[in-house]
Amino acid sequence: MAKYIYQYDNWPHFIWKEQEIQVILGKVRHLQGKLLGQMRTLGFSLKEETILKTLTLNVLKSSEIEGEELNYEQVRSSIARRLGIEYAGMVLSDRNVDGVVEMMLDATQNYDQPLDEDRLFGWHSALFPTGRSGMHKIDVGCYRNGEMQVVSGAMGKEKVHFQAPPASQVKPEMVSFLQWLNSDVPIDLVLKSAIAHFWFVIIHPFDDGNGRIARAISDLLLARSDDTSQRFYSLSGQIMLERKAYYELLQKTQFSDGDITEWLDWFLNCLYRSLLSTEDTLQKVLHKADFWDKHHETAFNARQRLMLNKLLDGFEGKLNSSKWAKIAKCSADTALRDIQDLINKGILRKEDAGGRSTNYELVP
Repeated sequence: MAKYIYQYDNWPHFIWKEQEIQVILGKVRHLQGKLLGQMRTLGFSLKEETILKTLTLNVLKSSEIEGEELNYEQVRSSIARRLGIEYAGMVLSDRNVDGVVEMMLDATQNYDQPLDEDRLFGWHSALFPTGRSGMHKIDVGCYRNGEMQVVSGAMGKEKVHFQAPPASQVKPEMVSFLQWLNSDVPIDLVLKSAIAHFWFVIIHPFDDGNGRIARAISDLLLARSDDTSQRFYSLSGQIMLERKAYYELLQKTQFSDGDITEWLDWFLNCLYRSLLSTEDTLQKVLHKADFWDKHHETAFNARQRLMLNKLLDGFEGKLNSSKWAKIAKCSADTALRDIQDLINKGILRKEDAGGRSTNYELVP
């Protein structure tokens, strides 16, 4: 029978092959620095919008990884209220949404504060405001008292994917974990984020919510590595895209004898892909800001502004006059007049590829 990582005598002494992760760690650090530099060039309202988008995505995706779908508008409104950002169309949010938001914001906005038991219990209570996970009553705001298994399959045919350390070990395990987390160990903070994520998942200290709290701890340490509470990339968003590999790697590494090279390599590559997609988004944001800056004195009607924003945000598919009419809620003739006006202003042009319908694109 294979042993779990915490059953080896050297637990929790993790080892990894430095040369195998050095290159990807360097690439992550370089891109983090580059993106931070680009963020500093954004105007106040654009920066605010980017941060709001990122935090909303992070909360939504971290819950989605666990199979829980939250309402986008509620999450966005809840974050905006707590950050003091005003925008039209804000909605009221449920207390379970507010709870997840509170945890994520405490992790990222107060990243420089130590993470102790009391703060962790606060996060856990915020995640489960009713004291229930779905239909089940759970222990909230304290470590678990029972055994913890991660299982799947029908009753009688369950497959055990993981068995966490016994309940009696949780408290001492968490004491050494938090001591390490809050001490200045001579290790890169991005690496520390990856190790903390894995270590916490292995202890599985709570009845439920362990995955979301592990990702919040990762975000806290990533904010420390950036030395800013302004979040502009979402690790959870990328993990959601790669969820299958995420679970496979965690499952594989739980049986290792302490060597976590494979997990670190996957985590760093996942983070790198998250930063790359952020760079792409940031380029669009900068391009959009540049466009409106350049055209701040150009006369546009409301339909044209709506459609130009859609094009600048990365319009899916081809734009023709019938799509314009449908989205802008106007007649086909009005759509054509709107388009012709933008062609005359040198903003739109006909696409080269002919065909039955004429498509239009922004002039680069």
